[in-house]
Amino acid sequence: MLTIAEKIVELSDLIKIRDLYRQQHKKVVFTNGCFDIIHAGHALYLQEAKTYGDVLILGLNSDSSIKRLKGDSRPINNQDDRAIVLASMAAIDYIVIFNEDTPYDLIKSLNPDVLVKGGDWTTDQIVGSDIVLNNNGKVFSLSFLEGKSTTNIIKKVKANHE
Repeated sequence: MLTIAEKIVELSDLIKIRDLYRQQHKKVVFTNGCFDIIHAGHALYLQEAKTYGDVLILGLNSDSSIKRLKGDSRPINNQDDRAIVLASMAAIDYIVIFNEDTPYDLIKSLNPDVLVKGGDWTTDQIVGSDIVLNNNGKVFSLSFLEGKSTTNIIKKVKANHE
């Protein structure tokens, strides 16, 4: 079993890791997101994602990426803290932090066998689906736990402090 630190890798190392799994005829699953405040929806989604292959790689939005996407008040937790918490989850095998607004280039470099995203995305909206499908991979939109979101948690905290 890998340590938390061993699960957080750079893209160059991740490509070598992917190649090793492919040599063993194992399926590589990729997902991505901000995972700013971990909640039950995240945990169930990641557990389901893992069932689509042998190794689950998570692309984690960097702090600067989240700030551009969600505004100056985000992220709540910095990228190192988010990566550590996520790396402690059994479903996740490896984490790579990316700085772009989308993981398109990361998906292009990694070329996973399976691409998954939470159920609030349709498969045609999933960034990188074209890459994966063009390489005979599969794309899935997974279950969504209604009402479980970081935005809802932040709203609830704010409401309780007004």
